[in-house]
Amino acid sequence: MPKANTTDVKDTRKVCFVVMGFGKKTDFETGRTLDLNATYEAIIEPAVTNLGLRCIRADEIIHTGVIDVEMFDQLLRADLVIADISTGNVNAVYELGVRHALRPNSTIIMTEDKGKLYFDLNHTSTFKYSHFGDDIGVREARRAVPALEELISASLISERPDSPVYTYLPNLQRPRLTDEQYAELLDEAEAAQQRLFHFMHTGERLLKASDHIGASKAFAAAEAMKPGEPDIVQKLALTTYKAKRPTEVEALLEAGRILEVLDPAASNDPETLGIAGAIRKRLWSLTRNREYLDLAIKYYGRGYEVRRDYYNGENLALCLEYRALVQDDVAETKYDFMSAHKVRIAIVKSLQEIIQSEDFYDRPDKRWVYATQSNALLALGNFEQADESEHLFRVAVDSTWEVETFERSKVEILSMKEVRAANA
Repeated sequence: MPKANTTDVKDTRKVCFVVMGFGKKTDFETGRTLDLNATYEAIIEPAVTNLGLRCIRADEIIHTGVIDVEMFDQLLRADLVIADISTGNVNAVYELGVRHALRPNSTIIMTEDKGKLYFDLNHTSTFKYSHFGDDIGVREARRAVPALEELISASLISERPDSPVYTYLPNLQRPRLTDEQYAELLDEAEAAQQRLFHFMHTGERLLKASDHIGASKAFAAAEAMKPGEPDIVQKLALTTYKAKRPTEVEALLEAGRILEVLDPAASNDPETLGIAGAIRKRLWSLTRNREYLDLAIKYYGRGYEVRRDYYNGENLALCLEYRALVQDDVAETKYDFMSAHKVRIAIVKSLQEIIQSEDFYDRPDKRWVYATQSNALLALGNFEQADESEHLFRVAVDSTWEVETFERSKVEILSMKEVRAANA
């Protein structure tokens, strides 16, 4: 990523202003979760910088969703605007409309290929790309970067309007402003962008290395720059409870408070719901407070029902079994055990469909697919197939904390089977 200009030498590169959401966003038309940071880092930024342009990411990075003078200035002055409107991000769509009103050309619309074009944009030429799982596959990045480079080059020299406003109002004159303070604005925006990505990348690197204390500090710094951003809040809550400081229970309670800004009780985001469920599940295991177990079932259940998310589903099944053991009513016990069994059968079926899909080996979550499949098969008594899936998980896994998470779930399932056998 180009560094902000810290000398008196004027940066004369053309500017590409990128309008898009931040982090993982759910497209509620399709129910798919897309990692828009992966789109930016794997496709947009390489294509822009390869052509020698200065790449400034807008919208939710340098602002908190507030449209102000600086944002309008960027939308007017930037030599090129790329607007990724995947998931129907309202800020991105609005800012695209502002750009179309301010400039007749040099605007590129991007969208993920399975998504829907929102508003009156179906007639407008767009650049489409593919997500695999919630990420960008290596093959797709290799295809998309040079294709986007070609489109950028053509857009910068074309005099033909790509704005519907100037297409239908050809005599409209675009507004112009002086260059006062624009260079300083670009430097500040670029520096803010770099600081945020430094904190995020540091946090992700430390999380991968199982340094949860260091990771939580990095994500806290990112959250201070961008309060309430779901992707950052989720990572901060996750690393806070995994850090277990000052005590495990206090860390879990603090993680729960951090996550409340995303309102898990009303959320349809499987990541938010999965973390909320994990916090309460762990609190229940430490305190045996039934309220925490019921909340874990509520959150995991919502995450599974809304999206059929396999992580939420497997944990829902295990929590249902835990609740079955403490039910006072025999009928309720049988109902919880049967519900857990049905959830796992459905999970195994859906995971097998995922594994057999064409794009499975490009999915960044395939290790978790194998881990969940192994645990579900183990709970269902299919030990040989469970071992095979576990082996595939261990081949694909890349961090110690992920192995520890899998092994803890496996121990819980085996312990549950022993308890049930003893009570049979």
